[in-house]
Amino acid sequence: MGFDLVNWYNEKRKGEVILEYVGSISSDVISNSLAEFESKASTLSDLKRVKKKVYSVLVECLQNLFHHVDEPPVDAKIDEKDKYGVVVLSKDGTFYRISTGNFVKKEKINSIKDRIDQVNSLSDEEIKLVYREILNNSKFSGKGGGGLGMLDIVRKTGNKLEYNFFQVDSSYIFFALDVYIS
Repeated sequence: MGFDLVNWYNEKRKGEVILEYVGSISSDVISNSLAEFESKASTLSDLKRVKKKVYSVLVECLQNLFHHVDEPPVDAKIDEKDKYGVVVLSKDGTFYRISTGNFVKKEKINSIKDRIDQVNSLSDEEIKLVYREILNNSKFSGKGGGGLGMLDIVRKTGNKLEYNFFQVDSSYIFFALDVYIS
C-alpha cells in the first residue's frame, strides 16, 4: 500500500487538537463526537458564534463521512473494516481546521472532484442561490441529502474546501478533506 495513513494522521494533528477519532463511523460515534466537542467548547476562548459555526460545520463533515464512506481495501492495515473514517478538529492560531479522511473506490474520484471544484468555483452570492434552489427543489438522494453538505460548509465558513486523493491500491484512494473556519 503506497499511502501512509499514520503519517497523514500525524500531520493533521498539528496545532491544539480538540477532537480526534479514528475508526468505524456510526451514528453513535457522531453523537459522541458532537457531545465531546460541546463539553470542550466551554473551555475555548472564542466567541459563542464561532463555536456554533465550528459545531455546525463539524456536524456536516461527520455526516458526509457517515453517508459517503466505502469499506477500506482488504489489505489496509486497520482493525475496523466497516465505514472507516478519520476526523481531527484542531485549532491552529486564528483558525479551526476540520480534517476528515476515508477510503473511497477509485471510480468515485471524478464525481467527488467535480462536485468540490464546482462548489469552490461559486461566488458567495451563487452559493446562496444554489443553496436556496436545492432547498426549494426538495429532491433528496438515496443517501438522504440533496447535495447541500459541501455547499453548506462553504456557505458557513466562507472558505474553499481543500482536498487530496491519495492512491492506496489499484481499486481505492484515500480521500482527505480540510475545512478551515476563521
